[in-house]
Amino acid sequence: MTTPMLDSIRTLMTGLIDYAGLFPPSKLDMSVATENYARYLRSEHSDFLARFICPVPRLTEFTEKASVVLPGTFATSGYREQADDIDPWQLSAIIIGDLQENLDMIYAFNEHHDDEKNGLAMVDAIEMKISSVDEIDEALALIPEAIDVAFEIPQDVIMGGDPRGYIAALAGGDSIAKIRCGGVEASMIPDSVDIARFILACQAAAVGFKCTAGLHHPTRAEHALTYEDDAPRGVMHGFINVFVASAYARSAKNADEATTVAILEEMDAKAFVFSDEGVRWKDVSVSTAHLAVARESFATSYGSCSFDEPIADLRGLGIL
Repeated sequence: MTTPMLDSIRTLMTGLIDYAGLFPPSKLDMSVATENYARYLRSEHSDFLARFICPVPRLTEFTEKASVVLPGTFATSGYREQADDIDPWQLSAIIIGDLQENLDMIYAFNEHHDDEKNGLAMVDAIEMKISSVDEIDEALALIPEAIDVAFEIPQDVIMGGDPRGYIAALAGGDSIAKIRCGGVEASMIPDSVDIARFILACQAAAVGFKCTAGLHHPTRAEHALTYEDDAPRGVMHGFINVFVASAYARSAKNADEATTVAILEEMDAKAFVFSDEGVRWKDVSVSTAHLAVARESFATSYGSCSFDEPIADLRGLGIL
């Protein structure tokens, strides 16, 4: 008999994982990544899945390789379903190069995939790196309101710098910030203090954010950073740590840096106690209702090149 999922776990995990199978360390072929995503949409934990992440220059390749797995009419494989059986795929597109040229490619992609004969899909979000605060206003002048946008804060600003100027530039709008939490080398992993300051700056400015890179595993621990046999190792941040710390920062009246850092630093998975009512870490408690608010409007998602790995780890911990 399957044990019902705790409300706090379901709230934490719903729509949490943007699938980034095209990116390191997985670096899958487009055909494999799209087939994986189609399979995940039909899996037991499909509600944990959010958008498919794709660089804009590869949207044409996506159209070619995903044609047999996208929802729509004229099914040609075991994956394809009638248009009224499943929602269109949602994509978040990574801007590479000239923004206007990228937007034009997105408009063409969306028009093509608005016809169910071509398979239903839509780029409804974009992510772009910026190197200065001024680039935010310049980009927003071009990006239509119908497309959500996440601006990736420069890593040298995150790691030992001060991201508050970038985050303040996003205040009062619908755009969100993006933080890189890891990479394929240990030097690419920001300290817990860096992530805590980013989270608290976003909370102070009422700016939402998403994460990318390095959050394959639920709790903080040392892991191989790639899938090669001789892969470098490093202490990776855990997605439970990051999103519980974020929910604490969002819900506490006087969230402080020391507590936020301590939650991020926790390496004992059993220290996070989940129930239907909420999640507790030592003396810090976050209700399921507050967790829902944080997930909906503050700590929105994280990109992962693996969907199976986080779920397998949660099962191994007895959380699922």
